[in-house]
Amino acid sequence: MDNVIDEDLYQRTKQLLEPGDIELNGAVVHTDLGSDEDVDMHQVTVDVGDVIARHAGYEPTDTFVYSGTDDTDFASNQHQGLTLDDEEFVWECQQLLRDGTFDVVFYYEASADHEAILEDIEEMDLAVTGVEG
Repeated sequence: MDNVIDEDLYQRTKQLLEPGDIELNGAVVHTDLGSDEDVDMHQVTVDVGDVIARHAGYEPTDTFVYSGTDDTDFASNQHQGLTLDDEEFVWECQQLLRDGTFDVVFYYEASADHEAILEDIEEMDLAVTGVEG
């Protein structure tokens, strides 16, 4: 968990977590999925989003994925996990195609259980690098 797989992506993610309106932590999820595996990439995004929701104090059934394809202000590979009742922020991610496979950068409030999130992602047989804001 402490091993940085992609130092450049780690540093870029760290910069995005700089103090803002809310304190954030992040997780860089490294996959072996290519651009032709968009259905699998979507499922990884949903599954990791559910892990983050649980450790942020929500049931995954109380959240939904708001996607870039739904809004011209978003990139096509940018997604947010929001609560159903008041559309409160739970997580955000960007799917980045790097060297032929996807890395997915997730951001979430620092109040979520960062270590538990990383452990659960690893249990999904995904390589992950944690980034603390």
